[in-house]
Amino acid sequence: MDTLSYKTKSANKQTVERKWYIVDAEDKIVGRLATKMATVLRGKHKASYTPHVDTGDCIIVLNADKIRFTGSKMDQKEYITYSGYPGGQKRRTAKEMMVKNPTAIIENAVRGMLPKNKLGRAMIKKLYIYTGSEHPHAAQKPEPFNF
Repeated sequence: MDTLSYKTKSANKQTVERKWYIVDAEDKIVGRLATKMATVLRGKHKASYTPHVDTGDCIIVLNADKIRFTGSKMDQKEYITYSGYPGGQKRRTAKEMMVKNPTAIIENAVRGMLPKNKLGRAMIKKLYIYTGSEHPHAAQKPEPFNF
């Protein structure tokens, strides 16, 4: 046997180090931005990624109201919600969502790319979305996220 022995390090809740990133969503395409953010929220960009542990970093998104879609998705893409009651299905186009709640567009896109379990619900809590260019997280010293 070799004298050198290598052990695989498995991350756990105590050993995870979180960084804060800031993303300016102005003129960025929704899906392409969401895939990169979902990767960072999961922690797959780190060497210490462990599937059953939330190893991801925190993300602050600014200018969520200035994000864009490609093609004619702004008029054709629909967001559907269902309350569970008869006649409780509501449809809203992306254009209507931009007026009513622009942060929900990004949150919905990223949430769909995360695991659908307790771990995914913990990961989405590390995403902070703001419509303007101001945020209250200056104390965390976020660094710009380079794609």
